[in-house]
Amino acid sequence: MELLLDGLKRAFEMLLSGDTEIIEIAWLTLKSSLTAVLISTVIGIPVGVCLGLLSFPGKKFLLVFVNIGMGLPPVVAGFWITILLWRSGPFGDYALLFTPAAIVIAQVVVSLPLIVGLTSSAFQQIDDKMLLQIKGLGATKLQMLFILLKETKIGILAAVMAGFGRVIAEVGAAMMVGGNIRGETRILTTSIVMEVSKGNFDIALALSFILMFLAFMVTCCLTFLQQRTGSL
Repeated sequence: MELLLDGLKRAFEMLLSGDTEIIEIAWLTLKSSLTAVLISTVIGIPVGVCLGLLSFPGKKFLLVFVNIGMGLPPVVAGFWITILLWRSGPFGDYALLFTPAAIVIAQVVVSLPLIVGLTSSAFQQIDDKMLLQIKGLGATKLQMLFILLKETKIGILAAVMAGFGRVIAEVGAAMMVGGNIRGETRILTTSIVMEVSKGNFDIALALSFILMFLAFMVTCCLTFLQQRTGSL
């Protein structure tokens, strides 16, 4: 209990003292996570809608692939991304390895299947009678899409929240592709692992409290938006 209190106290001291390094680490964590979730959302929602509504050859195979991606161990994703971004790899010329961009790429890879899968599931649960009713009222395909998006918005926002939770807690892939370089690619999760390995449990606890605070604030905002739109 004393260790927890010391960690909480240390977290407040770090924030209130304006520790530049901690602020930079927290900012990079938040920036990379939000960027990855935004990219995954922009790509994942349209793909999820198509998988949920349309019927086409190979759809079941794609759904299996998405479901596999939802359970893909992040460290495996990080390993394959490292190979692709390595200097002798297919994308080595872009020099992305051990940069914040590499962390975002890894976070997109682990969060995109989650958003696609949950969005697709939300649309697959739409009652066929509703679809027939909308068509019977003479709605165009675009109007139907907007109506269905309104009906599934709670599920879609839940998918976004799940994606954010996945990326902000990510450590294995981020460590592998980012390298945990001080002042460059060090984020809160990789910092916590590093401090624990050094035996600095008070600092690790302080960083974990900061990470939980960031996750809490973003999740609260998304939950408020979800419930607000759900009541409209």
